[in-house]
Amino acid sequence: MSTLERARCGLKAHPLALDAAIAAGVLVCMVAGSFVVPRGPNGVTWGVRSPAPFGLFLMTVGAAALVFRRRAPKTVLAVTGAVSVIESVTGDPRAPVAMSAVIALYTVASTTDRTTTWRVGLLTMTVLTAAAMLAGPLPWYAQENLGVLAWTGIGATAGDAVRSRRAVVRAMRERAERAERTREEEARRRVAEERLRIARDLHDVVAHHIALVNVQAGVAAHVMDRRPDQAKEALAHVREASRSALNELRATVGLLRQSGDPEAPTEPAPGLSRLEDLAGTFRSAGLPVEVARADHGTALPAAVDLAAYRIVQEALTNVRKHAGTDAKAEVSVVRVGPHIEVTVLDDGTGAGGEPGAGGGHGLLGMRERVTAVGGTLTTGPRYGGGFRVHAILPVKTRTTAPGEPA
Repeated sequence: MSTLERARCGLKAHPLALDAAIAAGVLVCMVAGSFVVPRGPNGVTWGVRSPAPFGLFLMTVGAAALVFRRRAPKTVLAVTGAVSVIESVTGDPRAPVAMSAVIALYTVASTTDRTTTWRVGLLTMTVLTAAAMLAGPLPWYAQENLGVLAWTGIGATAGDAVRSRRAVVRAMRERAERAERTREEEARRRVAEERLRIARDLHDVVAHHIALVNVQAGVAAHVMDRRPDQAKEALAHVREASRSALNELRATVGLLRQSGDPEAPTEPAPGLSRLEDLAGTFRSAGLPVEVARADHGTALPAAVDLAAYRIVQEALTNVRKHAGTDAKAEVSVVRVGPHIEVTVLDDGTGAGGEPGAGGGHGLLGMRERVTAVGGTLTTGPRYGGGFRVHAILPVKTRTTAPGEPA
């Protein structure tokens, strides 16, 4: 960093020192300008005549006031304007004390609003110009009087332009910061939604397959000695359920891989096309399941298809866990206008009570899935015993804008 840059940084860090330096520079310019003879036989000439002591005093007062121009800009403008008026009335030839008033007017315009700038600027121009024209030693039409009007107007205009530029830069910076915060919030929201979706998938996969493994393992242990053939069949179901669980877990956890990682899952997500296979796994576990479909081959969006499959899977898992050993389940998929309705009924009266009453997340996960695709879910006990899960899902999903709630 050069010496000039270090000095500039030091002045910015100490604004009072910067204002003192500006005041000293203005004082030098006013003293140098006081040697200019306003009129001579051949136009403006330079003379060697020293300025009057009273003029030096007014210049010093005006420059000293500029040191405090940031702390009290209007007060400094009033002081510099007063000494400029006094100088215009008494000075002959006039010393350029009005330069301090121009600097003070620039400061007021750059630190206040436009309305205040117009009012203060017009008042300053009117007072200084009128004092020079009406009470000054020169004729009212003299060039110097018009110069006071021009320089005060330039000071007010320059200050207003600087204030407008600062406001534009500040607004651009705020918009950039707001956009950055919005991007970060959107990224956090998407991460939270993805984590929630993966958690739901893991819950559905684990709850379904582990429940089947538990049932078949219990059957195998019960009939191992008396009916080894049936025990072998139950163990085969255990092996098949565990293999399916591992495959689905691998596909779900594979979503957490980076894009360049090998062995990314390529198997499509399960849907209603595998509904019979799903029902078959529960039938093999001893739960009678009847499936009725009246959706007429409706093609569903991937998200809706997966949600419908997971709802049936979770509902049947709850039936197997909570409804009792003699329960039966019925699954129906019906197309009704722009929606598809998925219903799972059971007639169980098991001691487990309402599914999810033990603190699980099955019903909550189903509700979140349905809400995510824009549908509705109704669950509750049936009259006469049993439980009912009813989901209404849209056949076509709409696109959700970023930041819009589902």
